[in-house]
Amino acid sequence: MAKPTIGQLEREISQRIGSLYNTQLGLRPSKVLCHCFDKEIVVTLEDSVTLVEQTLVDGNYRKLAEEVRVSLNKIIKPQIKALIEEIINRNVIDIISNSSLATNRTGIIAILEQSPAVRNPEAIPKVDLNSVSD
Repeated sequence: MAKPTIGQLEREISQRIGSLYNTQLGLRPSKVLCHCFDKEIVVTLEDSVTLVEQTLVDGNYRKLAEEVRVSLNKIIKPQIKALIEEIINRNVIDIISNSSLATNRTGIIAILEQSPAVRNPEAIPKVDLNSVSD
């Protein structure tokens, strides 16, 4: 089977994470964007706050809503890790995620053991540390 392009991997990750949120949280984010950067995958989700969380915020229970979100992120994190590993066929060594109840967005960063194997590796942005100045 031919290797996918980086764009194909990014689209599949976006679609599958949107489906995971729908299945696990009963919520389909309005937009899920995925970008690969060498050994990192960054995913952003818009409209990722559940109705329960929004109801808590609207009822002046923001602290409880934040605790619910932290718990949901902890629960869903291993599923996101497994999903990304399955798609890219590489180990994910860490997942960092956070959500903003104020902006209704979630950000996820997956740290990879190695870059995904794709047909067009030159399309993956890489940072040349030698060219970065203070």
